[in-house]
Amino acid sequence: MPIRNCTRALTLGVALAAAALYAAPASAQLVENTDYRKVDPPAPTASPGKIEVVEFFSYACPHCNAFYPLISAWAAKLPKDVVLRRVPVTFNRPAWINVARAFYALQASGDLERLDGKLFHAIHDEHQQLFEEQSLADWVGKNGGSAEKFAAAYADFGVNNQTVQADKLAQDYRIDSIPTLAVAGRYVAAGPGDQPQPKYFAEILAHTDALIARVRAESPPATALKPQRP
Repeated sequence: MPIRNCTRALTLGVALAAAALYAAPASAQLVENTDYRKVDPPAPTASPGKIEVVEFFSYACPHCNAFYPLISAWAAKLPKDVVLRRVPVTFNRPAWINVARAFYALQASGDLERLDGKLFHAIHDEHQQLFEEQSLADWVGKNGGSAEKFAAAYADFGVNNQTVQADKLAQDYRIDSIPTLAVAGRYVAAGPGDQPQPKYFAEILAHTDALIARVRAESPPATALKPQRP
C-alpha cells in the first residue's frame, strides 16, 4: 500500500470493526513474497528473549492513523513472549522527521501513552499543522503534557540519534510503505495491496500472527542477535 495512495483515515468504529475480519489460524500456510518476505540478512532486535514485532509508522501517514486503533487492540492482547516495538520513519521528509522526533520526545518526557493517539487525531481529524517543534510543544502543553520537558527532549542529542537509527532500521528492513509490521528481525508481513483498507489491515495482522507462530517453531530465535535500539 504505497504512501502516495494514502486516503482519508477510517473512523475508530470502522477500524475496530475490521478487527473481526482477521481470523486466520496461526498455523495458516503463508506464501513467501505474497503474504510475507524474508529479511536477508536478519536484522538485530532490541528485545532479547522475546519475539519482537516492529511497527514502522508515522504520525503524518493517514494509513497509520487508520491502523492505530487496530494495532493498539492487537497489542493489548499479545502473549507474554511477544513484544511490540514502534519505530517512526521519515522517508527523508522534513515534516515526517519532526513528528518522528516528537515520538521519541514524548517517550522521553513520559507523555507518550497519554498523547499518542491524540496526536494522530489532532493531525488527521482536526487537521492541525503539528509539524514544527514549537507547534508540537504548544500542543503538548495544551493537552495535559509538559511542554517544557517535551521541548528539552526534542532538542536532545539522544532523540536525534534515535530518529536517525530508526531510519537506518527501516533501510535495513527495506521499508518503502507504511504501516508495516516485521517479526523477529526475520520476516516482513504483507497483504493484498488492492484490497479495501479494513481487509488489508486485517490480513496484515493475521499474517503477523502466523509469522509469530512460525518463529516460535524455529531455532535459534532471532532475538539472540546483538540488540540494537534506535
